[in-house]
Amino acid sequence: MGKKYNNQLQNFTFPIRGMTCASCVARVEKSILALKGVRGANVNLASENAHVVYDPALVEPRNIRKTVEDLGYTVPLDSGGKGKITVSIGGMTCAACVSRVEKGLRALEGVSAAQVNLATEKATLSYRPEKVGKIEIRKTIEDLGYEVRGFEEEISADREAKARRLEVRVQKRKFFISAVLSAAIFFGSMPEWFPWWPAPLQNHFFLFLLTTPVQFWAGWQFYRGFWLALKHRTSDMNTLIAVGTSAAYSYSTVVTLYPQAFHGSGLPTGVYFDTSAMIITLVLLGKLLEAMAKGQTSSAIRRLMGLQARTARVIRNGDELDIPVDEVRKGDWVIIRPGEKIAVDGIVREGSSAVDESMLTGESIPVEKRPGDPVMGGTINKTGSFRFEATKVGKETALAQIIRLVEEAQGSKAPIQRLADRVASVFVPAVISIALITFAVWMVFGPQPAFTLALLNFVAVLIIACPCALGLATPTAIMVGTGRGAENGILFKGGESLENIHRVNTILFDKTGTLTHGKPTVTDLIAGKGFDEDQVLTWAASAEKGSEHPLGEAIVRAAEERGLEPGTAEGFEALPGLGIKARVEGETILLGNLRLMEEKGINLNGLEAKMEHLANEGKTPMVVARNHSAAGIVAVADTLKPNSREALEALQKMGLEVYLVTGDNERTGKAVAAQLGIKKVLAEVLPWEKGKQVKNLQEEGKIVAMVGDGINDAPALAQADVGIAIGTGTDVAMESSDITLITGDLRAVAAAIQLGRRTIRTIRQNLFWAFFYNVLGIPVAAGILYPFWGILLNPMIASAAMAMSSVSVVSNSLRLRRFRPKI
Repeated sequence: MGKKYNNQLQNFTFPIRGMTCASCVARVEKSILALKGVRGANVNLASENAHVVYDPALVEPRNIRKTVEDLGYTVPLDSGGKGKITVSIGGMTCAACVSRVEKGLRALEGVSAAQVNLATEKATLSYRPEKVGKIEIRKTIEDLGYEVRGFEEEISADREAKARRLEVRVQKRKFFISAVLSAAIFFGSMPEWFPWWPAPLQNHFFLFLLTTPVQFWAGWQFYRGFWLALKHRTSDMNTLIAVGTSAAYSYSTVVTLYPQAFHGSGLPTGVYFDTSAMIITLVLLGKLLEAMAKGQTSSAIRRLMGLQARTARVIRNGDELDIPVDEVRKGDWVIIRPGEKIAVDGIVREGSSAVDESMLTGESIPVEKRPGDPVMGGTINKTGSFRFEATKVGKETALAQIIRLVEEAQGSKAPIQRLADRVASVFVPAVISIALITFAVWMVFGPQPAFTLALLNFVAVLIIACPCALGLATPTAIMVGTGRGAENGILFKGGESLENIHRVNTILFDKTGTLTHGKPTVTDLIAGKGFDEDQVLTWAASAEKGSEHPLGEAIVRAAEERGLEPGTAEGFEALPGLGIKARVEGETILLGNLRLMEEKGINLNGLEAKMEHLANEGKTPMVVARNHSAAGIVAVADTLKPNSREALEALQKMGLEVYLVTGDNERTGKAVAAQLGIKKVLAEVLPWEKGKQVKNLQEEGKIVAMVGDGINDAPALAQADVGIAIGTGTDVAMESSDITLITGDLRAVAAAIQLGRRTIRTIRQNLFWAFFYNVLGIPVAAGILYPFWGILLNPMIASAAMAMSSVSVVSNSLRLRRFRPKI
């Protein structure tokens, strides 16, 4: 009986990127057909399109798209009538800015989603081009008070890098000038501490002249941010800085220019220019460090782009032509010679070779390529020559997909909402309200001189509630924590890394180059009956002498370490996918896998079981045969780093769930995991699927850290809540990560998590003390004790209390300098 179709069935055709073979097609079709409401699905590999017949009452196109994306393939956003655009934005300083921009963009008709990334200073929008365009998007951002540097298609990586360098230069100039002026102000404000400082330079008017440029030139960006926040009826760190420093500066200016206004109160007329100047200088230092860290973000993308070949040699009309890689078309035959970079993705048609794919896969051992095997653009041919047919060009190549994945993962990672900003949004308006109420109450009900007392109490409330401690609570702890991390070989890209890592409960380790050395070595040497180990190794090394293959180099190196002298090989012949053949001192030597031995009819002399045992341990065993008889086995493996197991045991004791991620088969992956004491293995994971594995765990509610070292790890490092790169790996991996370990010692991963937890604990303590001083001091500053004991809080005492809160916060942060990893 045939299927009964609903009259309301609809058709949906959309492109799919990332499919490479017939099994991909079958996998996609099977998953789509499994959806309730789907009546038919046809996926075409050649056109990279899927045609689906579905019942809209049971399933929607977005569900179909998500199913395909969950399989690890890409469905371009414009496939559903939507466009996607990225815009570079300047002038954002904190999470509140991010929130304002996102809220403004999402309010536009036609914008379905907007994500703003503070670290990359970019906004990514999903929108309907027929309803909203670049003009409206630009106007919305500019109306919010921020700068539009350009849209993705308009702004080059160089132009964006130039804008970042300019920002660093501006922040650096402001910091150094304000630091010099603040030092002079500080010395002049503390004559009892620095009696040697010239008396004329202690004059209040001279301090006023020095402080004014710091306040309004160096600190202008905070006033601008404060004004923008005020316009949108919110508050942020700019509000804290502007209100706090302005209170100290304004009071000091009034005392300096109109001292007689305070004489009637009988209170001393001290000034607090050093307070406002030093706060602005320290915050500028933080902004400078932040700008320098953010400048590294786009470097990762530029280095990935640097892997792309510039030209390709193709065959057209029987002629060999060197053309720009952008002009290579699908179906072109491309010629590759030894040492050349492969231009685009394709299928080998003629010839054979070994290809170094480490820059994409992270696997150090070159991959043998024969007719029918795939090759990837950006990888490097090692020894032979071959011709391949281009199957994916431009943005469809594996390298282009990795670049896109890094960009999207970085763009979608929302910056953590800073605790100080959240608190400030309530705290600052409340304090200002209390100060205003205090002024009004004293003006109406206070004794004479009412105005002077009202002003003094108003200033006292603002100064004792000065958010200096609140503003210093986070940055001082982060500065000391990151500094201590650097001393222990741990480089944090910024404060967000410290804030995120303390929440991590799941950690993924890439195998090659992270847990292992990334370089094969001889691990086992087994001699057959009638032979000795030195003989077996000498024959193998003689056959491999002069080889550029990492396995051959490992065998030759092992022979040299034993003091053996390899002989001269003649008639060397590489047997792709099998091994090698050569004549050494008149005898035929074969070195290769079991398949080679079977093809050549070699008697294994009972070595089969040992071969299987070595393979089960995750090693690469090779039989050495002499004159049609097996002489022994040489096993090669990428060995584990010395402290890997110790590091992973420490992480598991800390309560973290540890995973091993590898492209190896499940048997090899489990063998390595057993050596490390890891129970969870994600095996046969392709390079571009690592980010998907991270995302799957995140969707389960886990807070995920990823540890890796290769370019192929970059998307996963960017997708993870915290990306940790090994410093011995590639620069791209390090710059896509949140944390870089300078050495390959994995015990530093546990140290980084311990330091993150300790730093966040310190920040919370700092915030508590900051609030304790404010909550206790504000009522006193407002004059609550005056009706009972006639006590008013002198602004100088208020300033001292504020200073105490700042000192306690900084002192508590400095305790992090004594941090020692417990491992």
